Order: sequence, then structure tokens, then C-alpha cells
Amino acid sequence: MTAEDGRKPHLAVAPGPGADTLTVDDISATEVMRRLFREILWPHRRILALALVSMAIGAATAGAVPFLIQVVADEVFVAKNERLLYLLPIAIVGVMAVRGAADWTSKVTDAWLGNVLVADLRIRMFDTLTAADLAWVQRTHSGRFVSAFVNDAPVVDRAAAKTMTALVKDGLTVIFLTGAMFYMDWRLALMVVAGMPFAYLFLRKQRKRISGSVRRSLKESGDLGSLLTQTLQSLRVVKAYRQEKREAERFRVIVDNIVRYLMKTARSRAAVGPVTEALSGVGIAAAIFYGGWQGIYGTVTLGHFAGFLTAAMLTYPPLRSVAQAQALLSEGVTAASRIFAIIDHAATVTEKPGARPLAVPKGRIVFENVGFAYETGGPVLADFDLVVEPGQKVALVGPSGAGKSTVLNLVLRFFDPTSGRILIDGEDIRDATLASVRAASALLTQDPLLFDDTVRANIAYGSEDAGERRIVEAARAAAAHDFIMRMPEGYETVVGEGGNRLSGGEKQRIAFARAMLRDAPILLLDEPTSALDAEAEAKVQKAMEGLLRGRTVLMIAHRLSTVQRADVICVMEQGCIVERGSHDELIARGGAYAKMFRTQFVGEAPSLAVAGS
Repeated sequence: MTAEDGRKPHLAVAPGPGADTLTVDDISATEVMRRLFREILWPHRRILALALVSMAIGAATAGAVPFLIQVVADEVFVAKNERLLYLLPIAIVGVMAVRGAADWTSKVTDAWLGNVLVADLRIRMFDTLTAADLAWVQRTHSGRFVSAFVNDAPVVDRAAAKTMTALVKDGLTVIFLTGAMFYMDWRLALMVVAGMPFAYLFLRKQRKRISGSVRRSLKESGDLGSLLTQTLQSLRVVKAYRQEKREAERFRVIVDNIVRYLMKTARSRAAVGPVTEALSGVGIAAAIFYGGWQGIYGTVTLGHFAGFLTAAMLTYPPLRSVAQAQALLSEGVTAASRIFAIIDHAATVTEKPGARPLAVPKGRIVFENVGFAYETGGPVLADFDLVVEPGQKVALVGPSGAGKSTVLNLVLRFFDPTSGRILIDGEDIRDATLASVRAASALLTQDPLLFDDTVRANIAYGSEDAGERRIVEAARAAAAHDFIMRMPEGYETVVGEGGNRLSGGEKQRIAFARAMLRDAPILLLDEPTSALDAEAEAKVQKAMEGLLRGRTVLMIAHRLSTVQRADVICVMEQGCIVERGSHDELIARGGAYAKMFRTQFVGEAPSLAVAGS
């Protein structure tokens, strides 16, 4: 259903450079890692434990290599120990085999955990979106949500996987190798690690730069998705108004912005390695000079120094990995803040504790002093009262912005009234389960939504347990069976995105069949024939006769010709009913309805023409 009162974003609106309102700005890296661990990784703790153990084994084997080098140099080359000449290669092969197996295990388990992380984040976001308030979803551009699924989730995965590998495997490797260096010679070790505090301070500065540029690049990626979606949906208008160059230029600007921010991130991230390398190089150079001096004039042996130098050189790659992971972590925190803002959104339309299914034996609808206002605007309904008796057909007419679509939205509990209450068969719908409230009604709109699936699946949508016979009966009742059977694959024909392989009348009749199959006691119509030509409308009107029979009907009317046979017509203005009665009664009264009727059929008072809701 289309939102009313100008609150649904128009497809031609360009994405703007404003702040992203769906972002948790004060989230810390520690909180992100703790939350990902607690909510996603901990349920898979066996795989996680295997990954951590394999990383620890890989780090421990790295720490054993310098000692083996020391023994080789001192015992084989200096002491000429032939026995160790045979034993040491076997030991080295064994250590490297263990390290290789540990590395393979850690990479496989890490990849599995990363895929699970992305999948879980996407599932949680999708669950939130499907359960979210319609108003919240409508006021957030779809490109923002698409960006979170396509761009943000993989960034969090890369950051989490890299950080876990860096902190566990590379971090432990640095610890083991640093311990080996201090065990061999604490003075040389101090020279090697002297530059680490300066590297840490530099990393903190780079993380702030990276966070800002990543936030902007992710937002621009969302704008890119928004513009692409809008252009595809509005391509007929773009071409009709010869705006291809303008849209291409807008697209190019956003792409250029993304490249600019990505390059800022790349430059900041790339600076981490050289700075860390330079500081490590200074420390190693000092250690070589001091160790060489001691080798010439002191007591340092060749094996002792060779083992120490091996430990120092082996420390550099994992140390660089840890430093780069710090930079990547800031990207993950930024992306996670955007994802958690979606996951943590709390719906306001919720079920009360102990809510019971709504029983609808008759389908009587009552609005009692209902008031409603959107968050971004003034009141839409004020002291709205309406009673729709079982089996009665009530039509709502009036100018755009009068609140007609809001009335239908409230019956379905897409929104809750800010005052008053809505009863169905005497029960406040806020006391019932959401599923039962929405199952009580079937909705038909002027632009029927079909999914890119088969005709059968579209008719059975919401009634998946229906058998073949019931589906065909519903199609026959909706005057759809004949044209369906003329399709290449009959009921197995795929209708295309939004049903674009069908005509407007065919789409509407399939939507009617869906409503027929659901067999709900209440029918909500948002002028389902207004967008059809005369021939298609005649076929749909015929199908509608069977659908309306025996049901409580609340309809929005754009064309007054469609409501003349309604039991009650309610004229709405500024959220209130200003007239009600049958068609003949309202015409005889000569009020607002009579003026609208003359406008459409006689041509008087054009300024009072009725616009769509």
C-alpha cells in the first residue's frame, strides 16, 4: 500500500550528503568484539576453540624456531656435533609439519566462522526489517539497508577475522618470539622492542583517520545503491525527460567520492606497515651493532646471536599484522555501528505479553475516537469514529492527505493510533497477536505487488498450504484462470520482477486470486482498479463481485464511479469524516460529495478535483 500524506520517499529524490541517522556513534572496538563474540561466535564455541588452539600451536612452533637455529649454529657448525646433524633436520621437519597443520586448521576454521558471522548479521538485519514498523522502514532509504547487507557485513567479517588472527595467532607469536629474545639476551631484546610504544601512538592516530574515511565511504556506497535503484525504477521517466546525462553525472560523482574516501583509507592503512617496519628496523640495526660488538669483544657466540636475530626477524611479520589489524579494526567498528543500528531497532508496534489470537466470527470494525500522527508531521486523524458492520461495504473518499490510507494502515496494525482504539468484533486489536490481526484481512492495492516467482507461488503467497484445486478455484473466481492457461508454462510461468511480464489487469487479477485464496473475513481495498484501462477494469470489476460477496469491505475510492454501490460512503477532510451516507443521500444533500461527483462527471468546480490518496 502506498503511504499517504507525502510521507513515502519519492523515487526521484537524490541521496544527500547528510548525516547517517542509522549509526551507533559511541560504540567502542572492545564493545564490538565482545558483542560479536557473545552473540555470534560463542554459540559455535567448539569451532572457535579449535581455531584458537590451532592458532596457539602455530604461534608456539614459531617460538621454537630460534632455539633450533641457535642449536644448529653452536652444535653443528661450531662444536661439530655429528649426532645432532642427523637429529636436528628431523626436529625441524616435525616442527614445521605441526605448524603447517595448525595453520591450515586455523585458516579453515577462521573462514567458517567468518562466513557464519556474515550470514548471522544478515539474517538478524533481515529479521529486524521484516518485523520493523512500516514508518521506520519508509523514512529510511532502501539504499541504506542494501548497503548494510552488501557492504557493511563483509567489512565486519574482514575486521573480525583479521583481528582474531592478529590478536591470537600473531599476537601469541610475537609474545613467544619476544620471550625467546629476552630469554637469550634481555639487552638486545630491549633494543628491538624500544620502538613499539611509538608505533602504538602512531596507530592510534591512524585509526581515527581511517574511521572517518570509512564512515564516509560506506555512506557513499549506500547512496550509490539508492541512486542505482531509483534510476532502474524510474528509467522510463529518465529517458522520457532526456536526463540520462544528468543521472550518469550524479552516478559518477558518487563513484568518485567513494574512490576518494577509499584512497584516504588505503593511504592511512598503508602507512602502518612502513612505520612499523622502520621502527623495527632501527631496533634490529641497533641489536646487530651491539651483538656484533659483543661477538668481537665479548662473550656472545655465533649460535646465540643467530638464534636471537632469527627471533627478531620472525617477529616482524606478525608484528606488522597486529599493527595492520588495528587499522582494519577501526573499519570494522564503523561498519558494525551501522549494522547494530539496524539490528537494535526496537519496533513500537508490538504484541502485548499474553496476547491471544483474534477471533473474527463476523468482521465488525469499530474506530473509537481514534487519533494518529506521524513522527515527522502533524495529526492525520483526530477523534475519528467509524463503524463498519459485518458484510457492509464502506467507502472512504476525499482529497489527498485526508487520512484515508492511514485508516487502512491502522486496521492492519502497520501503525498504532496515538489515541482511541480500534475494535474487530469487540476486541481491541492491540490485545491480539499481530499475526491474527493481519490474517483477518486481505489487502488489495492499486499497484498490486507480485514477486519474481511463478504464478502459482504468487497466488498461494500467504496461503502456502493450499492445494492445487484451491489455487485453480481462486484463479477461476478472479477471472484469471483462462489467461494463465494461455501462458507458456501455465501456473508455473515466472511473472518477472514486480510482475513486469504481465499487463496491469493480469497482475490485478492474480492479486485478486491471492485474496480469494486467503478467504479473509475483512477486505481492504485501496482503489485496485484506478490504474487500469476501461477493458481491464471491466474484467477486474467482474472478478471483484465474487470477492466482495459476504465480506466486510473498507475501501478507498479515487473514482467515485466505483463507490456508488457502497452501503456507506464517508467523505474525509483533514482526518475527520465530514459526511456519510449512501450515494443517493449524499447527492441529494448537495454537500462535499455532491461537489466532487459533479467535478468528475459534469466538470464543475475543477479546483475541487479529487487527487489520489
